[in-house]
Amino acid sequence: MTIRSKTPSLLESPTIPVQAKLAAAWTSLVLLYAYVDILAFYKPGVVDDILAGVVWQFDITPTWAITALTLLAIPIAMIVLSMALPARANRITNLVAASVQIPFAAFNAVGQVGQEWMSFYVLGLGLEVILLAFILRSAWKWPRTLPVAAGPATTDLRPGVIA
Repeated sequence: MTIRSKTPSLLESPTIPVQAKLAAAWTSLVLLYAYVDILAFYKPGVVDDILAGVVWQFDITPTWAITALTLLAIPIAMIVLSMALPARANRITNLVAASVQIPFAAFNAVGQVGQEWMSFYVLGLGLEVILLAFILRSAWKWPRTLPVAAGPATTDLRPGVIA
């Protein structure tokens, strides 16, 4: 008679490089920005206002479009920069970019205070801030390598001579 016992299979959790975590978080943030904006089109009157040349009481002008694109290009560029920059520059760039994005995210929700759709924007802001906090924490706690101790010093500078 064979007795079967259920042994839990342990799943391996490989270490993920900080750069990959940061790039994934920035990608998630960009997608969240896009979906909040896309879902906002379903609010009554939004598309009519856009067709009339107005977004949130701002006239749609080339200056408005350049400003919006510049602000949105930051998290988009951070996806690539998080994977491409060397560690020190990467850490600093992520800390600065995430810090700049928090007020930008809050600005989008502030205009909705007291409005019917406020909870939608507060949820979007909350999710964005969670992602930005993750980015800040990951960049702040970037793993450090310990200096490698030098080998024994030698005074003989002649090549090929072993002490």
